[in-house]
Amino acid sequence: MTVSTRNERVTAPDGEQFDALAVVPSQGGPGILLLQEIWGVGEFIKSKAMSLAELGYVVLCPDVFWRVERNVTLAHDDVGLATAFEYMDRFAQVPPEVTSRDLVSALEHLRSLPETTGKAAVMGYCLGGRLAFEVAAQGDPDACVSYYGSGIAAELELAERISCPVLFHFGGRDPYIASEDVDRIAAVCASRPGCEVVVQEQAGHAFENSFAPAFSNPEAAAASWPVTVSFLERTLRE
Repeated sequence: MTVSTRNERVTAPDGEQFDALAVVPSQGGPGILLLQEIWGVGEFIKSKAMSLAELGYVVLCPDVFWRVERNVTLAHDDVGLATAFEYMDRFAQVPPEVTSRDLVSALEHLRSLPETTGKAAVMGYCLGGRLAFEVAAQGDPDACVSYYGSGIAAELELAERISCPVLFHFGGRDPYIASEDVDRIAAVCASRPGCEVVVQEQAGHAFENSFAPAFSNPEAAAASWPVTVSFLERTLRE
């Protein structure tokens, strides 16, 4: 199997277009809309997209920040993190419903690709983890994977709109997400079929990101990734 990459242009509901990186296995497969961290569509997201494509998924990574700055890619260092928070301040001024509609359009674009067969999931990290949850509420993905999405506890009413299976990952020592918030999410999840919460107790935020030394936790990443792979296999291929 070979994997190729190309740029796609997604049309937003208002007619504007934005970029999305497509990472495509030669035989095609189910789709995964992969949503970026605050660092943009950079080396970590591209690495995860490649890993997913090698498992036989057609991956689309949209440019989430496009309404404030196009094609952001930041280094995983202190300067990059400070710049990322500046972009986040600007991004926060975009109405959430506008962003959700943009990303639902990206999900529709993913499904329209000739290589995409069958079902399609939404998956995201950090900022993308929250956005994945919102896309699951506003759109119709077949599955949702949310890694340490900040702010989800404040919008748990959206869970009532989600009909697909959802997998949440959190770190037990995350300084950005209170353990009480994880408990609230788990309580809501417990009452919904197909909803799972997995906590890596020894990990902090962004523990999967091996490109960010300040956050990376290889042990937690090694424990969480097989759970995600199994969840995607179960929800997108069975």
